[in-house]
Parts: sequence; structure tokens; C-alpha cells
Amino acid sequence: MDFKGKNIIVTGATRGIGLSIAEAFAQQGANVAICGTREDAVTKAVEGLSSFGGKVFGRAVNIAHAAECDAFVADVVKEFGSLDVLVNNAGITKDNLAVRMSEEDWRAVIDVNLTGTFFMSKAALKVMFKKRTGNVVNISSVVGEMGNAGQANYVASKAGIIGLTKTFAKEFGSRNIRVNAVAPGFVRTAMTDALPQDVKEKALENVPLKRFAETQDIAKAVLFLASEDASYITGHILSVNGGLYI
Repeated sequence: MDFKGKNIIVTGATRGIGLSIAEAFAQQGANVAICGTREDAVTKAVEGLSSFGGKVFGRAVNIAHAAECDAFVADVVKEFGSLDVLVNNAGITKDNLAVRMSEEDWRAVIDVNLTGTFFMSKAALKVMFKKRTGNVVNISSVVGEMGNAGQANYVASKAGIIGLTKTFAKEFGSRNIRVNAVAPGFVRTAMTDALPQDVKEKALENVPLKRFAETQDIAKAVLFLASEDASYITGHILSVNGGLYI
């Protein structure tokens, strides 16, 4: 896969899966623009990504606000000259049982995860539509496919992303724009590393591969869908869950 000179946006890319995705593109020679919610975290991530040699641009953005998404995409195009790939990774959780979930927590997760994906996609797709080529990869989740108790807001947002992915693929395919999604399962992060061993073992009981995914596993799937190796794939949800949901 060759992304040398390609211009990429990755949202929520200051840590975890998003940062690994941004690093993977940068390692392939891409110019990478990232956003996050905290300016200091964005600055730190930009410094790290700059070591790969490509152009790097970063900004603190609240993707739940359409105007901020529009401004960010416009500035990326101004900085890089064009836009080839958008990866919608940004997301939050505010878990609780449905009967105990507050309206504020419901709206917060839907606003960032689902509405934010819509707003950022809309801004990027306008650019791609004019150049008649482009690629969008959304990050959904295995729970968006199978459901999960205690995460009604998060599950609804990730299931909604699957619907958006398929709809955008149909709306923009005639302009040579492909839209796909990756649906991760359990991913090893600082949070999962801190779990007691017995808790991790229980979580892995239903995972045939018997391990959490590494963030790089998700990044590899994203790069595949964004590459020419996947040139005839659109509207697809690529499950990267170790067999958790078959």
C-alpha cells in the first residue's frame, strides 16, 4: 500500500486507535491532519507524527459542531492542497443502563459519535465530490452489530454509523468515492491493560483468537479499505473482532 503524498484526515487521533491510524498513514508517506478535543494533546501528537517526514496539521475541534468541521476541513485543504481520505474515528462513551441513562449522556454520545461523523463526512465529501475521487473510512464497533447491555447510547451511535456508511456509499459511488467502515471488537488499550487478569480472561471467553486486538490491527484494516487494494469495495463493514461476533 502506497500513500505517499496522499492527504489524510483522522479524527480523534491524539491517542489509542486514532493515533495508531494516523501513524500508519504517516509511515506510508502520507500527509496527515488530525483533530482532538484538547489542544495540548493535539500538539503532542503532531510532534510525534512529524518524525515520519510528511506534512502534519492538527487542531482542537468539537466535531459535534458543523461549523468547526467545515472550518477544519477547509484549513486542511488550504494546508495540503487537497483531501484524499477521511477517517472518522472520534468517539466517546458514557455508559449506563438505559433506565438510568440521563438525557445529557444520551445526547452527548450521539452528538459526538454519530452527528460528528455526519458533520465531518459532509464537509469532506463536498471536497471529494468536486474532485470526483475520495475515500471515507468510519470506525463503528462490534457492539453496533450485536448490541450491548449498558451502552444504549454508544450502541445506537455505532449502529447509526453503519447506516451512514452504506447510505454515503450509495450516494457518492458515482463520483468514485468509496465509503466503508471498520467495526473493532475488544482492543488492547491502557484501560484494558489495567483490568484484573480474571476480568480480562472472562472478556476473552467468547473471542476465538483469545486476545485483544492491538490498535495496529485496526489501523491495518483502515489502511486496506483506504487503499487501491480495496478499489472495488464500498459500503462494506469490515469486522475486526477476533471472531467475537460471527
